[in-house]
Amino acid sequence: MISLATVYHVLVATVPLYAAMILAYLSIKWWKLFTPDQCTGINKFVAKFSVPLLSFHVISTNNPYKMNLKLLVADSLQKILALFVFAVLSKACFRGSLDWLITGFSLSTLPNTLIIGIPLLKGLYGDEAAKLLGQIVVLQSLIWYTLLLILFEFRAAKAIAANPTDRELESSEGVRPRPEEDEVKSLSIRNIRSLLILWMAGKKLMINPNTYASLAGFVWALISFRWRIELPLIISNCISILSDGGLGMAMFSLGLFTASQSSIIACGIRMMILSMGLRFIIGPALIAITSYAIGMRAKLLKVAIVQAALPQGIVTFVFAKEYGVHPDILSTGVIVGMIIAVPIALAYYFILDPN
Repeated sequence: MISLATVYHVLVATVPLYAAMILAYLSIKWWKLFTPDQCTGINKFVAKFSVPLLSFHVISTNNPYKMNLKLLVADSLQKILALFVFAVLSKACFRGSLDWLITGFSLSTLPNTLIIGIPLLKGLYGDEAAKLLGQIVVLQSLIWYTLLLILFEFRAAKAIAANPTDRELESSEGVRPRPEEDEVKSLSIRNIRSLLILWMAGKKLMINPNTYASLAGFVWALISFRWRIELPLIISNCISILSDGGLGMAMFSLGLFTASQSSIIACGIRMMILSMGLRFIIGPALIAITSYAIGMRAKLLKVAIVQAALPQGIVTFVFAKEYGVHPDILSTGVIVGMIIAVPIALAYYFILDPN
């Protein structure tokens, strides 16, 4: 049973984040301290500096040799299943729009395990649950945020490399080619365009700091825990001075964005309800399916389901704002999700373990 001490620890973790968000909100609504360009710059700082260094810190401090493979497989299968489901839905309902694939994937599979999840599940299921969540955070930072960046960069490149028009398929004399020539030319243009999109996306990904930070964190973790080597204190402090403020700056950026909208529920009530359904119902349902399918039972299964019912990850909003892909929906997911996180987690706790 959850104790008052656990609730207090969750509040200790979340209230400072809301304080940062509220100060940012007031700095725009009341004090007019920042211009739109400055707000964009703050979010870029978070995306390019704070989040990569936070990823490095989280990955490098986790022991890669003592990870629960069954939990990680279940978590990975959940995300692969979500990608498939939302790819089908986006193709059927939104003409293959990557925006809705990215947003649906983020809402259903990328919870805030680091800030709220660890203290909350530690109170519900003990210290072992906190360690398990730490492993999920590592996998999330190393693989799934990187995949999210790939999708964002692919979308950005696809917008730039626009489809050729019918006029571009016409000959220089203004005569329409024969059907067989038209088909060959169209196929050639599509192939070139596809290669261009992949090249542009790959190039942008290779200069993204988060790519290198995640890889460096994993390599250092392998070295550190294999030979019991620690980073020199001077280097560790250089990293921590920026990474420690990463989540606070992310919430500050969220507050700035919210203040620029006409309502705190920036995406509207209907979309908020849909996003909460994806976050707190579809996400846990997907991991329940994958976890049970690979034989997870007892406490491990319960931990997997409850962590999937945590509120939206803050980093997903930062990326959505940086790339301009439905930041209104992701901001609502973070704000509302953090408010109702504890009641939702308790509801799942009692459903899964009524005794």
